[in-house]
Amino acid sequence: MSPSVFGNAGIPGAETTQLSDSGTIHDSETKFNGSYRDRPARETAPSGRRTIAVKHRWYLPIKRVVDFIGAVTLLILLSPCLLVGAILVKLTSRGPAFYRQVRVGKDNREFTLYKLRSMRADAEAKTGPVWSTQADPRVTPIGKLLRTSHIDEFPQLWNVICGDMSLIGPRPERPEFVAKLDWEVPYYRERLRVRPGISGLAQLKLPPDTDLESVCRKVEHDIFYVQNCHPWLDAKLMIGTAWRLVHELVSFFWKALTLPSTDDITRGFERAVDSAAPEHGIARLTIQKTAASQDDTCDVKTELSAGLSS
Repeated sequence: MSPSVFGNAGIPGAETTQLSDSGTIHDSETKFNGSYRDRPARETAPSGRRTIAVKHRWYLPIKRVVDFIGAVTLLILLSPCLLVGAILVKLTSRGPAFYRQVRVGKDNREFTLYKLRSMRADAEAKTGPVWSTQADPRVTPIGKLLRTSHIDEFPQLWNVICGDMSLIGPRPERPEFVAKLDWEVPYYRERLRVRPGISGLAQLKLPPDTDLESVCRKVEHDIFYVQNCHPWLDAKLMIGTAWRLVHELVSFFWKALTLPSTDDITRGFERAVDSAAPEHGIARLTIQKTAASQDDTCDVKTELSAGLSS
């Protein structure tokens, strides 16, 4: 699966890092009580840690003007898609159409991020804050469509208009996870020296995060962007984002309009057989694949139910 245009979909496997009811982050290495802002300065800014400077500070006010004009224009053009998406969410699942979530923005300021809801309304009722995973069972059928087309991200244009986000920049993270990541990843907080973005360098060049090593790679890209934020770099990233979005949309609609491939049919058949329960008087097929030289052969075992033999 290709990396998301608008951001990393989640960190599969990172669900081991969770918050308890008391606000404690737990995992095998780190335990910390409270929010990321409550930690002592000794822990959040170790001695010797350098501050990353933004080279082209003159560009930041211009970037804000471009963001505002671009976000207003895109929101007007994309409002029909947002309206249709909101109606589909309301008709197919319980809960609000729009989803609000607190994220950490520029200079550690928290803000409310808006998205079209793509998961169940009670997605974190039992687990608390956790990262989403690939093929996350909490995602609704319509939510899968919204995520594939990235329509669920379009409400963030309102965040850009309000000044919380930018069209291009590092991806904003939730405060529950900033505490752990800032603890584990060097210079993680330095990526917050510019407004977070809907798209960005790390979002376009890297696949979704899977572990702390991949987060470190993302931070490297984010800090490079922070230090080298420039009109030409932003222009290239905007063009790259548009190209990737068009490519993903064409691929999505092509797959929706064409017949399933042989591999898709085989995988679907195996899932159907594995999930099927023996019924009275009906034989159940169990597929076992074995490799014979370079060709795959299938040994089919027929298990007869008690009703068939009687």
